[in-house]
Amino acid sequence: MRIAIAIDSLAGGGAEKVMLTLAKEFTELGHEPHFLVMTDSVAFDIPDTLPVHVCFASKDSDLKRSWNLAPAVKKLTDKIRSIEQEVGKFDLFISNLDKTNRLMVKTKVSPLFVVVHASVEEELTRHAKLGPFAYLKKLWAKKALNGQHLVTVSEGIANEILQTKRIRPASIRCIYNPFEFEDINALSQQEAQGIPDGDYLIHIGRYVKQKRHDVLFQSISQMKSQIPVVLLCHNPKKALKAAKKFGVEHRVIIPGFQSNPFPWIKNAKALVLSSDFEGLPTVLIESLACGTPVVSTDCPHGPREIMTGEQARFLVPRRDPKSLAAKLDEVLLTPPSLAEVDILTKVQAARIAQEYLALVK
Repeated sequence: MRIAIAIDSLAGGGAEKVMLTLAKEFTELGHEPHFLVMTDSVAFDIPDTLPVHVCFASKDSDLKRSWNLAPAVKKLTDKIRSIEQEVGKFDLFISNLDKTNRLMVKTKVSPLFVVVHASVEEELTRHAKLGPFAYLKKLWAKKALNGQHLVTVSEGIANEILQTKRIRPASIRCIYNPFEFEDINALSQQEAQGIPDGDYLIHIGRYVKQKRHDVLFQSISQMKSQIPVVLLCHNPKKALKAAKKFGVEHRVIIPGFQSNPFPWIKNAKALVLSSDFEGLPTVLIESLACGTPVVSTDCPHGPREIMTGEQARFLVPRRDPKSLAAKLDEVLLTPPSLAEVDILTKVQAARIAQEYLALVK
C-alpha cells in the first residue's frame, strides 16, 4: 500500500515522533509511506528511504490564515495530485494536528483518517483562557472533525468525544501509538555526553503550560530527597527562569533537547510527568521500556491506561505538588517491579501498523 501521512512539520513533537515510528514499520512490512508536511521544519533524523514532500513554501501567507482556507486547500490539493502523478495513487491518508487536519478534510481525499492526539475538551478549556479569538480558532479546528473517520490514541479520548458529542464523527476507534522496543533498547545503550554521574530524576516535555513545569518545580521544593532533576525541553532559558521563581534552580539540570533521550531515561532513577492533560504520553511507555519507573499525574488521558497493576500506585492527582513530591520520594525508596508491564505488549509497532492498515479494509 502507498500511504500518505500528513502533518504540520517534523519539528520534534510527540505526534511527529509517533508518525515516524509508524512510517518505519510500514516500510519494514513492505509498504510505501510518504510524509506530506505543511512546512519545512525538521528536527528528527529522516531516513533517506522515506519520502518527505513539503507542501507549502516557507512563510506562505495562505497557510497562516485562520479563516479563509480556500487558497491553502487548493494549493494542498494540487500538491497531492502532483505527487500522485509522480508516485501513484495513495491507498490511505492519515492526517495529524489541527492546522493540517483543517486543510486535509477539505481536500476530499479518500480514504482519510484523522488522528486525535490529545483531549479535545482540555485543549478548548486552555484556549478559552487565552481569549475569545484563541478559543474560536481552536473550536473551528475541532469542528473540522465532524463527519470524519477518527483514530484516537487512547480509549479515554474516544470516550470523551462520544460522551460530550461536541464532535460527531463518521466513525471512531482507538489505536495506540506504536513503539519499536528493539530500537529503544539499542539507543538506550549508546553513550551520551552530559549525563550526571550520580542519581537523578528526569522530566521530558516541551516548555508549555500543559506540561505544568510550575507543578513540577513546586513538588521538587517539597521533596524530602534533594536528588537533582534533569529537564529535557526545547526552551532551557524559560525553564531555568521558572525554576528560579520557585527556588529550585540548584536542583535542576537543563541540557536542552536531545535527539536521543533514551540513555538519559535509562540512567534515571525515575521519570516524572506533571501534565494537566495528554493523549497517550509516549514518554511514560518509553521510560517503562527502558526499565525506569514513572510517577505521573492521573491526567486525561492515557496515564491510567499505561500505569496498571503495581504501577497505578504512582498516579497522583493533577495540580497537587505535595502528592507528587510524596510519590517521587516513595519511588526512590520502594520502586515498583517492572517485570510485567501490560501496556508494552499492546503498543508494539508491528501490531499497531497492522491496525492502521486494517482501516482500509
